[in-house]
Amino acid sequence: MSRLAYQPAGGHKAGAGGPSLYQEVTDRIIAELEQGRVPWVQPWGRARTGPGLPENAVTGRRYSGVNILILWGAVIAGGFSGQRWLTFRQALSLGGCVRKGAHGTTICYADRFIPKAEAERVAREGGTPDAVPFLKRFTVFNADQCEGLPEIDAGEPLPERQVVPQAEALIRATGADFRIGGERAFYSPDGDFIQVPPQPAFFDQINYYRTCFHELGHWTGHRARLARDLSGRYGTSSYAREELCAELASAFVCAGLGVAPTVRHADYIGSWLEVLREDNRAIFRAASLASKAADFLLDFDFSTLEDTP
Repeated sequence: MSRLAYQPAGGHKAGAGGPSLYQEVTDRIIAELEQGRVPWVQPWGRARTGPGLPENAVTGRRYSGVNILILWGAVIAGGFSGQRWLTFRQALSLGGCVRKGAHGTTICYADRFIPKAEAERVAREGGTPDAVPFLKRFTVFNADQCEGLPEIDAGEPLPERQVVPQAEALIRATGADFRIGGERAFYSPDGDFIQVPPQPAFFDQINYYRTCFHELGHWTGHRARLARDLSGRYGTSSYAREELCAELASAFVCAGLGVAPTVRHADYIGSWLEVLREDNRAIFRAASLASKAADFLLDFDFSTLEDTP
C-alpha cells in the first residue's frame, strides 16, 4: 500500500438522498479555503537587484539603442537574475557552454560600409564616399542560460543558505537536472529540468524546499517516470489539476521530511478553487496522484547522502 495513500474514514457510503463522500469532503475543503484564505504570493524576491543597462559578459561593453529594450524584455520574460549577455562562442571561450535547449535572444548591430564600387568612384573622381547602412543580427544568451562560466560579479552578494540536510539529500538522490538561478520556479517537460531561484532569494528560506518539491512533483510526471499528462496550458483544467497534484505532493514530501514551510500549501491550493467547485472528485484524484508522486520521491535512498556537503 502506498505510504501516503488517502484512506476515507470509516468507509461510510452516502445514503440515496444524501451528499456523496466526494462532495462532502470537497465542500469541507472549499469552505476551509474560503475562510480567511489570502491570495498566494510568490515566496521569493529578486535574486539580485540587477537593474541598469544590459552588457556583454566578456567585453563589459553596454548594449545600446533598441537592443536595450530587446534585452530588458528578455530578462523579464525569462526571469533572469542579471543583465549579462554573451554569444555561444563567448561562453565557450570562458570555459563554459550554453545549456542544451536554451533559446537565445536576437539583437541587432547597426553600422555602415562603403561598397567597393563607391570606393573606386571616389578614388577616380574624389569627394566623400556614400556609406551604406546595414543591420546584422546576433544571437546572445543570458548568463543564467549558461553553465560552467566563471563567477560573474552581479552586485551585492546574497546571504548564506539555511540548509536542511535531509531535504538537500533527497534532491540530490533524485538525480534531477536542477538549475539554480533566475526569478522563476518551473519544470520544463521538454528539457526535463527544474529551475528555481537561489535559496537566499526567498523571504523565508525554508520555503525554498517547498518550491523544490513542488517542481519535483511535476518532474515525477515525465513520461519516463509516472507518465502523467503534462501537456496542459496555463488556464486550462488539466493545467490546474497538475498544479494541485504537484502542490499536494510537495506538502506530503515536506511532511515526510519534517520540513514546515511558512507559506501554507492551502493558500496555493486555494488558487484552484474553481477546479474543486466544478468537479467534486478533483481533490481525490489529485491526492491519489500526489501520493504516488511523493512515494516516488521518498523511495529514493537518500539517508546516506545527508552528511554529504
